[in-house]
Amino acid sequence: MKLFHCGRCANLLYFENSRCTRCGADLGFAPDVMDLLAIEPAGNATWASVASGDLYRLCGNYQNQRACNWLIPKNDPHTYCVACRLNRTIPDLSVQKNSDLWRRLEKEKRRLVYSVLRLQLPCEPRNEDQFGLAFDFLADQPAMFDERSKVATGHANGVITINIAEADPVERERMRNQMAEPYRTVLGHFRHESGHYYWDLLVRSGPWLGPVREMFGDDTRDYRQAMDEHYQYGPPIDWQSRYISAYASSHAWEDWAETWAHYLHMVDTLETAWQFGMRVNAPQSPMVSSEPAPEFDPYQAGDFDALIRHWLPLTLALNSLNRSMGHDDAYPFVLAAPVVEKLRLVHRIVHGG
Repeated sequence: MKLFHCGRCANLLYFENSRCTRCGADLGFAPDVMDLLAIEPAGNATWASVASGDLYRLCGNYQNQRACNWLIPKNDPHTYCVACRLNRTIPDLSVQKNSDLWRRLEKEKRRLVYSVLRLQLPCEPRNEDQFGLAFDFLADQPAMFDERSKVATGHANGVITINIAEADPVERERMRNQMAEPYRTVLGHFRHESGHYYWDLLVRSGPWLGPVREMFGDDTRDYRQAMDEHYQYGPPIDWQSRYISAYASSHAWEDWAETWAHYLHMVDTLETAWQFGMRVNAPQSPMVSSEPAPEFDPYQAGDFDALIRHWLPLTLALNSLNRSMGHDDAYPFVLAAPVVEKLRLVHRIVHGG
């Protein structure tokens, strides 16, 4: 994520801010310029950028729900921003807990959409494009006695379904422990499920299918049977030598989605570090970054090896800092050589497909 500054007072801002904490300026993210703008009322329900004077309207979820801080160009006829137009179903907001959980989901979804826009990947709403993307944010019904009847997070035919319970930190931690997962976040879910969507869009019927099958395995293997075997017998003993996660070993589709999510983790975290001017020199490490940080944009990097040279020392630093604070590793992954090659293929598809 890039850094943002208030166009009125130059205060450093967070991506989620809707008001500057220093000068009180109203803020809105404008996806057409990929910047968080200081804005001021310009009449007729429009807002002007303090810096450029360009006119915008507030996203409908900004005005009515305070669940979004994105803007719409004045001449764009839509009521909702490009991120909110992806929503097909949202939970019943008359239930207070649902409203809180939905806002948390929206916050993480906008980070996914930011990455997709930075990578210049297709991101059209499904109700406007037959190959587009849609989100269903659903809640379990009360008094559920059959676990199989609960809302399952997943992807099917361009629709990503998220159980809003994933936005509840207590429930998510319970599931993380139950599934023996070292890493489970809402943003991770969004990135993983988007991988299934982009498999359909970029791989399934195109020239990348052969290389992907060679690298990730047979995607025609019966999915349900593969998942049953995974949950019954667990991952292979040597899974860390070939996969980014234990779950990735269950089926080629999940290997792709886990690797895709990890690629998004990499480029977005590296952009944050790059924007702060961070450059990690790991003593006696063969993976020391040689490029000056200000010249490195991970979202535009043509050289995948440059990503890895920056990434490995950074993750070492992240984990060391966390351990110094008495926390578990922030980055509980091992990038074996086959995993690096899978990430390289994802990089080629993203930038060449």
